[in-house]
Amino acid sequence: MAQENIVVRGARMHNLKNISVEIPRDKMVVITGLSGSGKSSLAFDTIFAEGQRRYVESLSAYARQFLGQMEKPDVDQIEGLSPAVSIDQKGASHNPRSTVGTVTEIYDYLRLMFARIGVQYSPVTGQPLVSQSAEQIVDQIAALPAGTRLQLLAPVIKDKKGHHQGVFDDVRKEGFVRVRVNGQVRDVNEEIELDRYKIHNIEIVVDRLVVPAEGAATEETKSFLTRLTDSVETSLKLGDGFCVVMAQAPGEGKDAWRDILFSEKKVDPATGKSYPDLEPRLFSFNSPDGACPECQGLGSKREFDPALIIPNPELSIDEGAIAPLASSDEDGYYTQLMGNICRHYKVPMDVPWRQIPRAAREVLLNGTGEERVKMVYKNRAGIQHNYEITWEGVFKNLARRYRDSSSDYVRNKLEEYMSHRLCPTCQGKRLKDDVLCVRVAGKNIAEVGELSIGKALEWVNGLGIDDAGKRARVAGAPVLNERERKIARQIVKEIRARLQFMVDVGLDYLNLSRAAMTLSGGESQRIRLATQVGSQLMGVLYVLDEPSIGLHQRDQARLITTLLRMRDLGNTVLVVEHDDDTMKASDWIIDMGPGAGEHGGNVVAAGTVQDIMKHPSSITGQYLSGRRRIELPAARRPGNGKWLTVRGARENNLKGDEVRIPLGRFVVVTGVSGSGKSSLIVECLYKSLANSLNGSLEKAGQLEAIDGLEALDKIINIDQQPIGRTPRSNPATYTGLWTPLRDLFAELPEAKMRGYKSGRFSFNVKGGRCEACEGQGVLQIQMQFMPDIYVTCDVCKGSRFNRETLQIKYKGKNIHEILEMTVSEAQEFFKDIPPLARKLDTLTEVGLSYIRLGQPATTLSGGEAQRIKLSRELSKRATGRTIYVLDEPSVGLHHEDVRKLIQVLHKLVDDGNTVVVIEHHLDIIKVADWIIDMGPEGGDGGGRVVAEGAPEDIVKAADSHTGHYLQPVLQTGQINGTSGKGKPRKRA
Repeated sequence: MAQENIVVRGARMHNLKNISVEIPRDKMVVITGLSGSGKSSLAFDTIFAEGQRRYVESLSAYARQFLGQMEKPDVDQIEGLSPAVSIDQKGASHNPRSTVGTVTEIYDYLRLMFARIGVQYSPVTGQPLVSQSAEQIVDQIAALPAGTRLQLLAPVIKDKKGHHQGVFDDVRKEGFVRVRVNGQVRDVNEEIELDRYKIHNIEIVVDRLVVPAEGAATEETKSFLTRLTDSVETSLKLGDGFCVVMAQAPGEGKDAWRDILFSEKKVDPATGKSYPDLEPRLFSFNSPDGACPECQGLGSKREFDPALIIPNPELSIDEGAIAPLASSDEDGYYTQLMGNICRHYKVPMDVPWRQIPRAAREVLLNGTGEERVKMVYKNRAGIQHNYEITWEGVFKNLARRYRDSSSDYVRNKLEEYMSHRLCPTCQGKRLKDDVLCVRVAGKNIAEVGELSIGKALEWVNGLGIDDAGKRARVAGAPVLNERERKIARQIVKEIRARLQFMVDVGLDYLNLSRAAMTLSGGESQRIRLATQVGSQLMGVLYVLDEPSIGLHQRDQARLITTLLRMRDLGNTVLVVEHDDDTMKASDWIIDMGPGAGEHGGNVVAAGTVQDIMKHPSSITGQYLSGRRRIELPAARRPGNGKWLTVRGARENNLKGDEVRIPLGRFVVVTGVSGSGKSSLIVECLYKSLANSLNGSLEKAGQLEAIDGLEALDKIINIDQQPIGRTPRSNPATYTGLWTPLRDLFAELPEAKMRGYKSGRFSFNVKGGRCEACEGQGVLQIQMQFMPDIYVTCDVCKGSRFNRETLQIKYKGKNIHEILEMTVSEAQEFFKDIPPLARKLDTLTEVGLSYIRLGQPATTLSGGEAQRIKLSRELSKRATGRTIYVLDEPSVGLHHEDVRKLIQVLHKLVDDGNTVVVIEHHLDIIKVADWIIDMGPEGGDGGGRVVAEGAPEDIVKAADSHTGHYLQPVLQTGQINGTSGKGKPRKRA
């Protein structure tokens, strides 16, 4: 009899308090609780990690060496565990070659369809290609220049793995003596050993010839043609219709061979050029066979950007107008070099760059060819050198330094002045021209890739193929014939199913060609979710981390339907989630808590949604039942009367609408997924203001101008990126507590007597740290074929400092014991030291009183990292002229955490600052002073301002999806008046 529950006994990962819990199988189960209460520790670090570990341990040692090693979770026992699949918020890929189409495998099926039913056209005439005879091939080869050396090859292995010894044996039996292996001609009788796990190409060298000179004896020419014809026919026979000619023109070097491909199958009648048969790899931008040779299939090239090299044309050269050279030493080589060039060409160095004549700017940036320039250089020793140079120009100088440098530091520094530009050859399509001339239903594969998922589904349905392979009813004449429909039936079925799954999880606005690395965590998670639904697996444990992230309320129902469909297939769906609708749709809820960090790690309540709502101790139940809620503000702020105006923003799908942001207010930007919120606020507003106010070198989105900057002094983006990626980074180091804390210890009498400086109390440098573990407190032990083990350092016992350093104590505690304190404990301990007390107070205000001062950054959640960043901003002296940008700060936060977050954001605004938040959470939207609602739809159907004003104004906008869901929320409380200036915008 199958076990009905997954039983966890004695779970102690991170802050879990030796808990035991039962999770019903084949149900949708939600784990909820405050941020830091132990939800992810239970779901991912215990249940999923053990399921994954058991699967990996079942594999052979050979297979395990290729898989990631997993640490065994700290748990006594888990029973009833199924094979586990994790679908988390991590980005789909950091590889620039990965796209939405490749991640979902839709592009793979498109490649197969284009290879099987695509029609090839000539890139020159646009006419369909025709096949080529052996006689025509001979004529083309014979027409090569006299004296051209030829080697005729028959391709027998193309892009296949294996050692291929049988192929070499067959070649010897046939009497051939040479083969070309992976581009290198070798004697077939020598020992040729190939790596069986790598891809290889093998061609037989059939013959070697030289094109006779013009006017050669008739007999010589006739003999050449006879031999050539025989060799071509042999090559075509052995090469399955293909023949490769290696040609070396007269007078060229011995290595100057070029390949010419001939085929009996496809040829351009206008040019006589042969084309290989269509194969799926030809349509791959990750394969040399199909990728654009200019950009290697990336669609863009990384080049030095004039806008980043000259970020501020109002500066003179002396003031640092040329940014890469301005960072050099004042008397350094490049500063003196620019001075010499400017003197030689009489370019003024003390006038704004904008006022320098165009011809002079051209000389500085692009050089003067071979013209010699006198160079006077004085080194640091004061010795003067006089010599002549040629001036290559700033662009070529930077490109050469980037290309030739072996220093990662120099290359990373120069990359700050580079940006990705559209490839001039393929115009971003990533593929060769030959491939783009293959069409299905009037579109090439790149044009299909540029469609949104919703539009691509319409295109596939328009092919007129139902899932049985018969002609479906579509308007107009059929685009495919009966043969093509029969071939494409199964392919179209797979493509249609995957596209439909993507639509079902609210991603219909994404383009198939969109780079996976540009997707948000929520988008990439829902893509993987759609892929798993399409796999139709049964008996799997799916563990998901807040799949509702980034989803508008309008799209929530479709997501929940998808999760329930996964459950109904016979899977257990375990979801870490705070969304009310998801919890109400679940079969079982586990509420973690009661607090966070060391105050959490227990199961407060477990049961159905009705059980949780009735539970007296469950904060989640109190919010679900309405016994506790976030109240509406007594009134909306009027602001300071100043406005920030964004004009002509056209990044991604933005349509150029004028956007007005009131300063001194709490502003929330809303809209359905893909409506243009992040494009407007992050790409255009933040990056542009960061360049203008902070002196950054961001590549800002396309816009005309931003008015009203004079009312601001800086812009700060508070995101959920980790505060550090090593165990050495912690809340104390990030918030600035660490420096005054080390200074405090260095000022103690005992420390002064020993001559200790503040550096003695750092675990990042030698001196006071434990050198056995280099200040980490743990040692990493590598285990062959088993997970790496982290053991506490035997020397320092995990304290990270050496014995002498730990002898220095303040109020009876050494530096390690203070790092082990929670924020609330440290608050009481340092209440009489203002620099420390102020920073600790702000950590408490953002709800982080439970974290330890020295807690490694790698163990902090995204929400905790963001609130640590917020606390750092709160601890700074307010100027009242700062604008803060936050992209979905409610991610990972419980209702109670959201309440604390709102208090913090209001405090920033009360200090006179402006806070702009991109958000879907209705509790945050309802307390805003001003809302900018983008839409009305996602993708091409979005990019406009649908409505703007106070929340009460938004609910009046007929086109606003946000207004529709906001209205019932506003009816739960009363507001004393509205802005009086908000207005719903009509759709253009």
